[in-house]
Amino acid sequence: MTQHTELLPATVREFLAAHVGRDADTASSFLAEDVVVVDQDETFRGREEVHAFLRDAGSEFEYTTEQVGARRVDDAHWVVTVRLEGTFPGGVAELDYRFALRGGLVAELVIANHTA
Repeated sequence: MTQHTELLPATVREFLAAHVGRDADTASSFLAEDVVVVDQDETFRGREEVHAFLRDAGSEFEYTTEQVGARRVDDAHWVVTVRLEGTFPGGVAELDYRFALRGGLVAELVIANHTA
């Protein structure tokens, strides 16, 4: 982990650690009940639906994950850039995980291709 990781709120750090470790149960514990996750063009609403997404996301591929950037937008919004390399089409992707926090939990997460 590099670039401002220590500045990230614990909720974001611990969610990402669990997500990267493919531990959907732990990752889900950092989500608000009414969480909304948008991954590319799919939207998942509520902790139960998002848990299923986290459990199954990328499970058909082998890949490594490296955090390559992190920045604070404001007290409730953070962007973490993650680089994936693996057996998926294209082999390499950089994704921005855009977090919105509420009450110490993830209220919204938008996962999209990294924009410079």
